Amino acid sequence: MSVKAYGAHAADKPLESIDIVRRAPGPHDVQIDIAFCGVCHSDLHTVRAEWAGTLYPCVPGHEIVGRVSAVGAHVTTHAVGDLVGVGCMVDSCQHCADCADGLENYCDGMVGTYNGPTPDAPGHTLGGYSEQVVVHERYVLRVRHDEAQLAAVAPLLCAGITTYSPLRHWNAGPGKTVGIVGIGGLGHMGIKLARAMGAHVVAFTTSESKRQDAHDLGAHEVVVSRDAEAMAARAKTLDLIVNTVAAPHDLDAFLNLLKRDGTMVLVGAPATPHPSPQVFNLITKRRAIAGSMIGGIPETQEMLDFCAEHGIVADIEMIRADEINDAYERMLKGDVKYRFVIDSTTLAA
Repeated sequence: MSVKAYGAHAADKPLESIDIVRRAPGPHDVQIDIAFCGVCHSDLHTVRAEWAGTLYPCVPGHEIVGRVSAVGAHVTTHAVGDLVGVGCMVDSCQHCADCADGLENYCDGMVGTYNGPTPDAPGHTLGGYSEQVVVHERYVLRVRHDEAQLAAVAPLLCAGITTYSPLRHWNAGPGKTVGIVGIGGLGHMGIKLARAMGAHVVAFTTSESKRQDAHDLGAHEVVVSRDAEAMAARAKTLDLIVNTVAAPHDLDAFLNLLKRDGTMVLVGAPATPHPSPQVFNLITKRRAIAGSMIGGIPETQEMLDFCAEHGIVADIEMIRADEINDAYERMLKGDVKYRFVIDSTTLAA
């Protein structure tokens, strides 16, 4: 089936309206009419070939929500009319240890929602900046939020799970002091989630102007990271730091804030490496630097259910599809609070 989408034909070309073809649903497939799609910094990195291996035409988008419009003959998990979501992956090998553990995101055969290998034309996956998508039922999530919140649910499929997973894995909760570095698309979700888990939340920002915003999001304390005195006052006080910043920066400034056995988890993915941290900042307090990438399907469902139970959604700005290029430029400047979401009804306009 031919559907409208927004995509780019080269790294130096703007996104534009294009027609793409979606496969007919197979026995285990779910066809989804997309209502909204969030805009992630990864979309920009991929479209502009800032990460190696972009395949064109590139249709980004992996924060997808909508309604099921058809299901394959053997689908048992979803039905026509269901509110559902699709996140950053649409396939994996389904038989390795990672897949067996529900950690498909770490499978060597994980297929991204866009720019991943597929037998479907054009040979790679095309994402959610489109009217419709067809996905194997295993990778389709149930959405339990009220339909009126659907647009603000979309970013949970990437920004939500990207911050939820490390918070859960490193046991954020009552009695723990958790730092969230960066108050953007990822960071604003990290603050909300850590607060809902019962942790004491300290937000770190380079901008004094975001102090009140961070408090409004749920931070107990806010530290402007350019203020050396304020940073020094927080030395050796944090159990966990989730660092969401997608630009190279000095990691030592934040390692110093960790208690003995504390961990800083990197979830932001800059286009070029961070400066190497000092080894002594690690070995003298048995500190760790770790990484985390989205989450598996069971954990993503757990995150969506947790957010529905606690009334958590993203803070969004709705845009038309034809505003996407301007949105990318604004995203680079940090000029969004805190996630753009495309109204998919505007794709055909």
